[in-house]
Amino acid sequence: MKDAFAGADVSSYDADLRRGLRLSGENKEFFAQGRLAVLACSLAAHGGAAPLRILDYGCAAGETTSLLADRWPAAQITGVDTSASLIGEARGKIRRSRCAFRVLSDLPADAGFDLIYCNGVFHHVAPEERAGVLAWIRHHLAPGGFFALWENNSWNPGTRLIMSRVPFDRDAVPLSPAYAVRMLRQAGFRVLSREFCFFFPRRLNVLRPLERWLRAVPLGAQYQVLAQL
Repeated sequence: MKDAFAGADVSSYDADLRRGLRLSGENKEFFAQGRLAVLACSLAAHGGAAPLRILDYGCAAGETTSLLADRWPAAQITGVDTSASLIGEARGKIRRSRCAFRVLSDLPADAGFDLIYCNGVFHHVAPEERAGVLAWIRHHLAPGGFFALWENNSWNPGTRLIMSRVPFDRDAVPLSPAYAVRMLRQAGFRVLSREFCFFFPRRLNVLRPLERWLRAVPLGAQYQVLAQL
């Protein structure tokens, strides 16, 4: 896996991300909360029970790991990342009994998760390495477990502009929504749904109530592919 964040300084990571997201008028928590709301609805629509063991794959400094704990109060959440410095930041900042953080290579091989959540990681994985990462994810899912893949929508020009403003995203290799679905199917997952989100920037937030009806329209800034073993 291309280690875009190994040795990353968390302050520069946050500053770079804020610089990119400024065009949307929102911060990273807005998008994280929105993703989890969509994920919760998608799991319910496909008969998924509330997950008890969740892996936040590519957790960075742990903010979404904590939000996952808020969303599912009975769950134990593990955040993993390739960057030891980001994991160290997460451990220092997120002090919750239900949240644990590990460098990816230190995760036990026998861990079986009900849900693996992954946002914005695969565009940093070299295309020839993606099958191996998906095999790792499959190995760490419990039977019947769900994989929620979130990616930036390469079909959205605003998303491409934001990524060009973020230093750690400039050399990324985006995944089109159609490619993401094919990739998961080829890896042996059953694809349950593909949904698009974040259509309107803050200055057009009066239109955001329409977004729930637009999730099949491939123009949102991000998309989720929900898959299952």
